Amino acid sequence: MTEYGLPSRDVVLEACSGGVTTGHPVLEAARRLAWLHRSEQRTERWSTREVDCERARLTRLIDRWVAAETPRPHGGASMHSETVGMVVDRLALYSTAAHTALTANTTAWDLHCAWQRLAEIALAYDDLVTEIAKGRRRIPEFTAPAMPLVGGAR
Repeated sequence: MTEYGLPSRDVVLEACSGGVTTGHPVLEAARRLAWLHRSEQRTERWSTREVDCERARLTRLIDRWVAAETPRPHGGASMHSETVGMVVDRLALYSTAAHTALTANTTAWDLHCAWQRLAEIALAYDDLVTEIAKGRRRIPEFTAPAMPLVGGAR
């Protein structure tokens, strides 16, 4: 775990592979997000809409936990474009894709690219949680319910 209980990238990656059995909410959500990203689970039991709704729910769960458990950022902290939940969702996606590429009929280049994407998002996650823990990074507040549009337009 990193400062303020945020899991390290290695532990999140292990959770995405199903190897972590802790009750930490971020790790549980990461494990579940990776499960949702596995194509065989999506096609057998879930519609695309159900998968998207569950991913959004898990992402919000992570973001609510981060908002409650991490320090408030300094007044001059810069804004990140994504929430921690969004980054964990992409980490789960790229982890699943990289592991699938190991057994799929893929070129060496595609295999390299899959693992490169995973490495880069893992480093981005590490950087983000370090900056949040130090109060130097703000994250968007997307956890509240969406406000209805004026006039009922969508």
